[in-house]
Amino acid sequence: MEVHTLMRISNELDSSEVAGLCFLCRDVVSKKDLEGISDAKDVFYRLEEKRLLENCDFLAQLLKTIRRADLLSLLETNRQCTEETDAKPILSSYRVMLYNLYDDIEEKDLKRIKFSLKDKIGQRQLEECKTALDVFVEMEKVALLSKMCLEELHSILQMVNEKLAVKVQKYINEEPLQQQQSPSPAGSIMDYQNADNLPLVSVSDTQPSYDRGHISYDAETNKSNFPSDEQYYAMNHNPHGLCVIINNEEFSGPELRKRSGTQVDEKALWSVFSELGFTVKVYSNLTAEEIRKTLITIAARNFSDEDAVVVCLLSHGENNSVFGTDIKEVSIRELTRPFTSGRAPTLAGKPKLFFIQACQGGGYQKGSLPCPQKPREGGEDKSSRLEEDAGPIYCETVPSDADFLLGMATVPECKSFRNTSTGSIYIQELCKQLRLSAKSPCEEDILSILTRVNREVSRGVYLKHKQMPQPKYTLTKKLVLKFVNAGRMQLS
Repeated sequence: MEVHTLMRISNELDSSEVAGLCFLCRDVVSKKDLEGISDAKDVFYRLEEKRLLENCDFLAQLLKTIRRADLLSLLETNRQCTEETDAKPILSSYRVMLYNLYDDIEEKDLKRIKFSLKDKIGQRQLEECKTALDVFVEMEKVALLSKMCLEELHSILQMVNEKLAVKVQKYINEEPLQQQQSPSPAGSIMDYQNADNLPLVSVSDTQPSYDRGHISYDAETNKSNFPSDEQYYAMNHNPHGLCVIINNEEFSGPELRKRSGTQVDEKALWSVFSELGFTVKVYSNLTAEEIRKTLITIAARNFSDEDAVVVCLLSHGENNSVFGTDIKEVSIRELTRPFTSGRAPTLAGKPKLFFIQACQGGGYQKGSLPCPQKPREGGEDKSSRLEEDAGPIYCETVPSDADFLLGMATVPECKSFRNTSTGSIYIQELCKQLRLSAKSPCEEDILSILTRVNREVSRGVYLKHKQMPQPKYTLTKKLVLKFVNAGRMQLS
């Protein structure tokens, strides 16, 4: 971000607002580095060191939280328009909640809060606390307050001001379940914890996790034989099936910016899957609930005369979830569950492909040089090759979660990148490789294509960072896609 923009913003902020910035940044900048800061320029310097100001999102959310939305106009002229990320800004919702409490705490409330803590925090420390933010920091130092430990604060506020206590309780109730619950021992690769969850296996896994649990089969699936020597999914119908594109570009709040360039991805996906023989249906700007209802409706249709289904979802995202336009999350599991064999029996034994262009967290990936190794016999270094799961499970019935492929733009907890004029890095490379394979005389299967997508995307550098896509699958056969020029497009 341009220095003169940061200087102008810094000059507009008073000491209390700077203190607010420091408090909000305590989860992303070390507490030692924030000590003694009284000038916003020093805060911005620390954020620059952490590469949190490479685009405007994080700073924009900071300014909005401290009630200085008037300064957002200064950022509009400083927007980066090359690569963007599809991540939710990483400003902690926990700290935002505490800051909002601080805004509503009157002097009399502050005195009562400090009195309630006199036996738990040193007298000198409490005397030095001039604001509620100072009190919150002291509570954190003695482990009375944290993101996962709000009971003490809630108890104190119930005695001091019931309205403030209600705000803390509301935050506790609305926190995503994955942040409130610890994983169970029987978790699957995707950290979903019950028998109805999709046990998708990453292509980087070398051994099945039999010791962590077992695969449950759908008891309601009708029995039908699938010969073990049948290696390829049948792709005999014209059209092959339905390709659904859910493209979220505009969002209802400033927390998530417009996803410029996503229309280029939509056109690329429509073009390639249309030529691959799918009927393409496009949905634009759906809320979280609309995404759920749309996929449930689609999964309920009769797929008896179709070979496969494809779902492409383009949006902002967080770990194991994507965002609707109302900035509410839909878990990846909610996307795939309607298409399991028990819920969509006419899709049993048929490939179900999901491609997700969204960040899966706020982290960045770094590059590392591999250690040189001696060539092995045959001239191939097998350590550089991605390995698949041990193999299909042979049985007479179709497992409820079989025949899924989930293509993620990035690995968990990391960002994916999008060019505002040419589209996202992952989707554009995916479409390119699908086209190359479709034109090739070789019978190349989808996993080979996605391995090549992995390789090409991982070679690039985006805003000084790396990106690593991640396919996960429970496919039981090879899937080969070739051009048939039989697709049709429907807009919704």
